[in-house]
Amino acid sequence: MLRALSASRGASRNLLVRPFVQRPLLTRFATTAAPETKAVDNELKAADNENASSPLPEPLDGATDWSKSYAGLSEQAFPKEVADILMAPLEPEDIEIKPDGIIYLPEIKYRRILNRAFGPGAWGLAPRSMTNVGPKIVSREYALVCLGRLVAIARGEQEYFDPSNIPTAFEGCKSNALMRCAKDLGVASELWDPRFIREFKAKYCVEVFAEHVPTKKKKKLWRRKDAPKLSYPYQE
Repeated sequence: MLRALSASRGASRNLLVRPFVQRPLLTRFATTAAPETKAVDNELKAADNENASSPLPEPLDGATDWSKSYAGLSEQAFPKEVADILMAPLEPEDIEIKPDGIIYLPEIKYRRILNRAFGPGAWGLAPRSMTNVGPKIVSREYALVCLGRLVAIARGEQEYFDPSNIPTAFEGCKSNALMRCAKDLGVASELWDPRFIREFKAKYCVEVFAEHVPTKKKKKLWRRKDAPKLSYPYQE
């Protein structure tokens, strides 16, 4: 009996304990970055590199550096004939309305008003900052210069939903800055007048029930009375 017990103890001393080795994760559970995420990152890096390698140009000898200067700001009023064009009441047919009920003037019509007031080539937008590119929005600060004088400064912004649309968003950002700057000249000022907004919507616009085709959800949306019915993705 004692011999058997001692033999079992000796055998237990000779047992080898297998060390724990952590196995690698199964490859079928490995994750990879989504292609669209890589595309966004690449597009943002490209935009950053472009901005870093293309700083605001230095002005020519004797030229005004509009990225820093405030030359001519509030120096004197523009001639009456110019002011009359800038502050002329808008024609109702020029005003549009978004489905959410916000009325606006298309940006090309701001340019036409400035061209009539100052003449093509006598006004322009000067960048005052580098373009800021975010994951879903781009922005940049611009100065509106008319007849060699700084008139207004505003930061334009534009959303985008696909990396391939970033260049188009740059143009939308510039147009947004133009509309904000032109407001300081009195252009389309009635679009910010609550009473005008209510009267315009009551007279020229209609609120309709529309269905969002992909989701089948119904909601009230706005359009002009003389405009065709809402198009995809909505259906009246």
